[in-house]
Amino acid sequence: MMTLTGTLGEKRKGVFMLTKGMTSTVPWLEEIAGRNGRPVMICAMFSDPNDPERVVREFGEIAAARKRGRELWGQVASYPLGMEFSLALPYPLHAMIAWRPAMESIGTPRYRELFADKSFREAVKAEALTTSVPVRFSYHSFRQMRVQEVTDPKFKPLVGKLVPDLAKESGQDPFDWLLDHALAGGMETVFDCKLFNIDDDRVHELLVNPYAALGLGDAGAHLSFLCDAGFGLHLLGYWVRERGELTLEQAVQMLTSRAADAYRIADRGRLVPGAHADLMMFDPDTVGRGEKTRVSDLPAGAYRVDMPPTGVLGVWVNGKRVVDNLGPVADCGKPGTLIRNFPA
Repeated sequence: MMTLTGTLGEKRKGVFMLTKGMTSTVPWLEEIAGRNGRPVMICAMFSDPNDPERVVREFGEIAAARKRGRELWGQVASYPLGMEFSLALPYPLHAMIAWRPAMESIGTPRYRELFADKSFREAVKAEALTTSVPVRFSYHSFRQMRVQEVTDPKFKPLVGKLVPDLAKESGQDPFDWLLDHALAGGMETVFDCKLFNIDDDRVHELLVNPYAALGLGDAGAHLSFLCDAGFGLHLLGYWVRERGELTLEQAVQMLTSRAADAYRIADRGRLVPGAHADLMMFDPDTVGRGEKTRVSDLPAGAYRVDMPPTGVLGVWVNGKRVVDNLGPVADCGKPGTLIRNFPA
C-alpha cells in the first residue's frame, strides 16, 4: 500500500481515499499522508451505536495528524445509514465473522440448516454483543429495525412493526425471532433497518467538525439495499431548515468549496469569474430528500431503491441548464467536460 500510494508523492498530485476497516487505523493513514505528502480521505466515519465513542477518538486522531501537517479528512454522512434487506440475502449481516458459514451457503439446503442450528445462533449472538469490529451489525441495529414488506399473506399483520417488539411479544431474543421467522416462511420478508448515525446529536458533531467532508452515498454500489443520494439535500432541508443547527452558508460551503478544495478540483466550488458555472437552484423552504421508493427499471425488471429530490428547481453544468423544476431537460446536449487537471 505504501508503494502504491507513493505514486501520488512522485507525481505530487492526487488524493488517496479508502473505506476504513479494522486494520486501517488513523495513525497508519497518517503515515501514508506523511510519506507521499498528499491528502487522505477516510470513508466512512459513522457514529456506530455499538461503540459511539470510536468516531470521536478517530476524529481526535485526525486533528492531531493535522497539527503535524498531515492532510487527513473524515468523510461523514448527514443522516442514518439504513438498508432494506431480507434473510434471503441479508447483506448487513455479511460483515459478521460468525455469519460467514451462512453467507457461503446461500442457495443451498445448508443455509436453512444453519438457521436452525443452535451453535450457529449462539455464535452470531455472541459476536453481536462485542465492540471489537467496527461498523457491523450488532444488537443495537435492532433498535429501529421494522418489517417493511411481506410476501406471505399470513405475515401481513407484522408490516410496520419493530422487530424488537415482535421478539419481546414472543419471549425471544431478536436474532432467534428473525431466524425463526425466516424458517416459518418469511425468508423473503423485507426489513428496513437503520444501522449507523442513529444519534442526531452525534451526527451534528461530525458535520461541524472542520476536518469532515460530506460523502455522496454509495453511488449505486448496493442499489437494491439503499440509496444515499440525498446526503446534500438532507443537509439543506433537515440540518439547516428543520433543526437550524447549521447555517445555510455553512451547508453550502460544505457542499461546494470544501469538497472542491479537498479533492483539488480546479475552478469549481465557488461563484467567481473564470470558474465553471456549475450551479444548483433550490427552494430553501422545501429542499430535501423525498420518500424512499422502489423503481423497477433495471435489466430483467430488477428493482433499485430510489430517493427523489424535493425543492430542486434547476441544475446548470458549465452554464447550460440540464435540470429544471420538472426534472432532466431533454436535448440539453453534453455541456460537461472530463476533469483531467488536478492541481497540486
